[in-house]
Amino acid sequence: MSVQKVALIGANGQFGSDIAKVFQKDSTYELFPLTKNEIDVTQPDQVKEVLERIAPSIVINTAAYHKVDEVEDNSAKAFEVNATAEKNLAEICQEKGIVLTFISTDYVFGLDEKRTLPYVETDPTAPVNVYGVSKVAGESVTRYISRKHFVVRVCGLFGVSGAAGKGGNFIETMIRLGKERGVVKVVNDQVLTPTYTKNIAENMAELLRTDNYGLYHLTSEGQCSWWEFASKIFKLAKMDVKCGPVPSTEFPTRAKRPHYSVLENSAFKKLGLGKMRPWEENLELYLKEKGYL
Repeated sequence: MSVQKVALIGANGQFGSDIAKVFQKDSTYELFPLTKNEIDVTQPDQVKEVLERIAPSIVINTAAYHKVDEVEDNSAKAFEVNATAEKNLAEICQEKGIVLTFISTDYVFGLDEKRTLPYVETDPTAPVNVYGVSKVAGESVTRYISRKHFVVRVCGLFGVSGAAGKGGNFIETMIRLGKERGVVKVVNDQVLTPTYTKNIAENMAELLRTDNYGLYHLTSEGQCSWWEFASKIFKLAKMDVKCGPVPSTEFPTRAKRPHYSVLENSAFKKLGLGKMRPWEENLELYLKEKGYL
């Protein structure tokens, strides 16, 4: 199999860092990691120049404006980064025959407040915040402009490098608060699937070797509330923390969150590829990698 050149946009982010690690070890890929200093997705001329220089066969775009509460008051910036920039990227990739991979989110769903069944790829999107709307727009331009595309929806990300601008990730926040306070309150009415970025990257390496273009959900197996997630973190890390469940009304946020945004990896399973592990197993692997276990 010939080696494929991969241009990875957002290579130093939480997810990008794990994609970089996984793809750099994979002999079927030659990775070109690009940080914001090297490529600004909102500058089409620069994007074109960088891609012409590298001449990749695949582009993975993890760049996003994802500070969900901040986005509510900065919709123009959200659409510029999450949709307009992706449209420009899709046009360049389509023109040059490059496979485009766009990373999307479970936040494209959430309007159905009675939902209790995981969403599949064929379910209609219905976001409840501006961030979700901007990502739906990014998905749409990818799918209609770029013939060779993968749109990959992810959920509840945690990775070793932590999320830029968010101060780590949920696990690190819980461990820190648990140590500082011994008592934490966590919302119990938002259900999701916490997912280890490294596990997604491993499965993406499998997916991108195929030409089964389209829309995919790639998340851990299973589901839990944020409170159940926190409780499991403390249990595995053997921390004596009193963890109390509370409704999300106790922690009002600028942006609304979905009550239920669990994704089913339906399309990926049909390909018979790879394996997304249960979230509990992924959590344990993460805690080991970080030296907590």
